[in-house]
Order: sequence, then structure tokens, then C-alpha cells
Amino acid sequence: MWKIIQTQQQEIEALKAQATKAAATQTGAGNGDVRTLERKTDVLSAELEKLRTNLVIPEETKYKSSYGLGPAASKIYSVGKGLSIGGYGEGNYQAIVGDKGTQKDNVDLERLVLYAGYKFTDNILFNSEIEFEHGTTGSGSAQEGEVSVEFAALDFFIDPVANVRAGLVLLPIGFINLIHEPPFFFGNNRPEVERNIIPSTFREYGIGLFGQLTPELTYTAYVVGGLDAKRFTSDSGIRGGRGGGSQALAEDFAFVGRLDYSPLAIPGLTVGGSAYVGKSGQNQTFARQQVDALVQLYEGHVQWKYRGLEFRALGAKGHIDDAGVLSADLGQTIGAENFGWYTELGYDILPLLFSDTTQYLAPFVRYENYDTVSRAPAGFADDPRRDRHIPNRPAIQTHSQCRR
Repeated sequence: MWKIIQTQQQEIEALKAQATKAAATQTGAGNGDVRTLERKTDVLSAELEKLRTNLVIPEETKYKSSYGLGPAASKIYSVGKGLSIGGYGEGNYQAIVGDKGTQKDNVDLERLVLYAGYKFTDNILFNSEIEFEHGTTGSGSAQEGEVSVEFAALDFFIDPVANVRAGLVLLPIGFINLIHEPPFFFGNNRPEVERNIIPSTFREYGIGLFGQLTPELTYTAYVVGGLDAKRFTSDSGIRGGRGGGSQALAEDFAFVGRLDYSPLAIPGLTVGGSAYVGKSGQNQTFARQQVDALVQLYEGHVQWKYRGLEFRALGAKGHIDDAGVLSADLGQTIGAENFGWYTELGYDILPLLFSDTTQYLAPFVRYENYDTVSRAPAGFADDPRRDRHIPNRPAIQTHSQCRR
């Protein structure tokens, strides 16, 4: 588009020069030629201004995912050049039913997110996400409110098959870690499996490749900073060990990779998987010894969207080496193995009621099962409370969103 603008600018300058020359030598018969040249110049100028405006502010905003990111996070990829601003907000009201105990009904601005990107050239861009939690900031805990950089990375586009991304990156594991914008997952809360087995939002400093091997097969692969085993817990597994780019330890590193297959013969179907492997000892002492504490996490997923029907299933399994040493040092049972899975099914009912609606309303059902200590290390007792089923019997909830 910039080349088109430059070409039209040259044409305008040439027409202005012709009009000036004609005006200098005009006769009564030549007045018509001057007016014709002026009209052509005005028309081209108007078209040029429209092109410039559309380059910055498109006539129609289109929300779509690009390179595995959510629609709002992907806005920078559709900009011709320069700055891009996007974002979303999420608030909720919670009413406690039954035996409240010490709990109270509450309302919370869960998060306000700002996406800021800048496209330097067609081949180089910067993209970032800044998140404000719980409407304020407190003493550095998520319950009091935080401001966090969820990701901040440079993309270098070299070839459709292989492009480079470097910076604070979202690890390409599961559904929610990459696309965590509320209108694009069911319910008010993210699935627990994708919080405690896959510790979203999982982000680390790293560098790697992403691209499209075939029209049906995409991949992402990074080398990133490793987890910190000193912060593992029996309740939430490896979740607390995320560095998140905040003075994160970098003695150990990890590899993470993902493949997704979307067959053209079955529109809406995606099948894929990912793997994370890396040490988490970070050259620290555990129970008076140093260990690698190798962490492995493997995940497989399938998603199918057909007309109003949406189906998802995901399973994840993890393994932690030296879990016995970690448990002795941390004073709690760290699972040598953990697992989780969930499945959900929803259907958009509004097109059945209003044929031309742009809104979306999908009753859905979800079932989850996960256990952060599916196998305790030798010498440590398993805790059956870590084996959770959510819900014990399926329940139907609804959510709505606006699709533009």
C-alpha cells in the first residue's frame, strides 16, 4: 500500500506541474485543459488521503487470531505500518449460595488488558500485553492487584516456513495460555487444568521459531528460561515456579515446542500437541544437595467448530525428577507425576432465534479431572485431596460475547 501511495503522490506532483505550466501559457481555449488537470489532481488527492487513512484506521475492524495469539493480541499483524492499540476488560459479580461461611458476595474488575504493538517494517514488529489486575495494585500479591507484562516480543518475518520471535514469550501449551481473552473461552473462569497442570499464564524470556510447514500444519518452538523448583507446591504443582520475566533465575533453560494440524478437508477441526522439557534446579541447594529437578510436561488437544457447535478436549501429563528431594526441602509432597484433562461442549443458540444477529450466546457443559500429586515420591504419602473432579456431575452455564 505504501508503494501505491508513493506512486499516486508522484502522479499528483506531475499533474500539478502540468497545470502550472498550462496556466502560465493559457489562452481562452486553454482554460478547459487547466480545469481538467485541476479536477484530476483533486480526485487523486482525495483517493490518496483515503488510502493514508485506511492504512492507519481500517474501514472495517476484523477480529481474527494470527500466529496462535488471541484476536485482540493479533491486531498488530493486520496493521500496514506504525502503532497498534488493542485490549479487553473482564469483570465479574460472585454471589455465594448455600453455606457462605466466611465468604461474602463480591464484585471484581478481574483484569484490564492493554495490547500495544508497533510495526517497523513488513518484516519486523513488536507486540506486547500489559495487564492490570483487580482494579488496583497492592503489596505485590495477585489478591491485592498487580500490573504485569504478560508478553513483550519482537517478531522477525523471514519466510512462511521459519520466522523468529524473541523476548518475553507466551509458551505455546494448551488452548488458554495463548488465547486467554475471555470472549474466546467458555465460562467466567479458565479451566482449572489449564491453571494448575498447565500453569497459565505461562511466560518466560526466550527465543525461537514459528511458521507454517504446510497449509495444514503449523509449529512453534522456543528455548526459554527454566522454572524455579524452590517455588513448587503440592497444591498447584509447578505453577509457582514460573519466572515471568521478573528477575527470573536463568541458570537452567528449557525447550518447548508445539504442532497443530488443521485439515482442509474438515473445516473447523484442529488437532495438536505440545511438549515442555527443562531443568528447574537453577543451581540451588535442596535438602543440602544440588539436583537438576528436570520437569517434563506433555499435552494433547483437539478442537472442532462446526456451525454453532464447539467441542474441545485436552489432556496433560507432567513428571518432576528428584521430587523426593524437593519434598524434603520444601516440607510438602511434590508430585513425581501429575495429570489433568477436561472436555467441554457448547452451542451458539442465538442464530436459531435471530438469523441476522452479531451476538453470541452458548450454553455449555465442561468436566475436569486433575491431580497435582498423581504419584508421590518414595517415602512420602499421597494426598487424595489433590485429585479433583470439577464438577462431580456436569452443570450447564452460559456466557455471551460480541463478535464483530
